[in-house]
Amino acid sequence: MAGGCARSGDAAAYALGALEPGEAQDFRAHMETCAPCREDVAAFEGVTRGLPSASVQYATPKGLRRRVMREVRNTPQSAPAHGTASPGVAPRRVRRPILFPRRALAGLAAAATVAVAVLVGVAIGSSGSGVGSRVIQAQVMGVSGSAQVRITGGRAELMMRDMPPPGPGRIYEVWLERGQSAPAPTNTLFSVSSAGAGDVGVAGSLSGVSKLLVTSEPAGGSRVPTRPPLIVAPLA
Repeated sequence: MAGGCARSGDAAAYALGALEPGEAQDFRAHMETCAPCREDVAAFEGVTRGLPSASVQYATPKGLRRRVMREVRNTPQSAPAHGTASPGVAPRRVRRPILFPRRALAGLAAAATVAVAVLVGVAIGSSGSGVGSRVIQAQVMGVSGSAQVRITGGRAELMMRDMPPPGPGRIYEVWLERGQSAPAPTNTLFSVSSAGAGDVGVAGSLSGVSKLLVTSEPAGGSRVPTRPPLIVAPLA
């Protein structure tokens, strides 16, 4: 890891979107004053950045990501052997903090993302496919490309073609606007493929949402938009 911050273990979970909304907001505030954690998040996002364009992503059922990450953190490790154990006595196992080097955590991030995607795919497949959907043409402003939003069962999927990458040290972030309220972050961060394509499942309920927005933000995301929206889709 880049440094010895006690919260560095949350960087991979943040990059995966596995933190609860309150935890993610708290960690974003922490990163404002912690360069090592910012560097870790940027490194992990380099692993996960290409995954949205590789396959369709869906919002994870509530609590699933938290349970997956809890099991990872609570996995016990065997205590080192000290001498010879007594016959018939099983070696004692103790819980220790799990410390991973950067490359190991990056691999864990990728593996956990795939595991969550598989679990969500099973859940969606078992729930049936009879729910109708509608497609909304989004407005792309200031850059080339096109975007659509598919609404299915109260969830949104953003589909983009020929979009430029967000640029070095930056990431695209999805926001939901309700009425006259300021846009709220969704913790949906993504990039696009080398061809400018990406299909991204948007986290969060669409209840009361009037617009879906996409902005370019610093790596790790922002709590409020820092640039004008590049994509605007009216949902109401």
